[in-house]
Amino acid sequence: MNLRESWLLFALGSAFFAALTALFGKIGVAGINSNLATFIRTVVILVVTAGILSLRGEWAKPSGLPAHSWLFLVLSGMATGLSWLCYYRALQLGPVSKVAPIDKLSVAFVIVFGLLFLGESASWPVLVGGGLILAGALVIAMF
Repeated sequence: MNLRESWLLFALGSAFFAALTALFGKIGVAGINSNLATFIRTVVILVVTAGILSLRGEWAKPSGLPAHSWLFLVLSGMATGLSWLCYYRALQLGPVSKVAPIDKLSVAFVIVFGLLFLGESASWPVLVGGGLILAGALVIAMF
């Protein structure tokens, strides 16, 4: 397996940076409006992503993208924005050690959505892992 192109390497990177997102977000949202904090975060992401596209020469004409891609990327962006707004407000109100793990219930949701809407097949490791994530989130939420 080519490590530089491995989905696992990028997934671990995502988890690591998500942990930093929770930590930095909790500190950053203290004392300011959570919606403003989300806006600032969004602008930073826009600038960083534009920089990466520019450095790698990956810009493409938006008119060349399929309508199907536009629709689902817009829906994904809306879901992301709503998720971030909820996440930053939750960070403002609760401890990061509880908010971040509850946020990871998204893993259990996406397993179910993948099965229902994308036709992915269920395997015991995925079902058991998803169940453990759900159980862990419930323990964290209730105690």
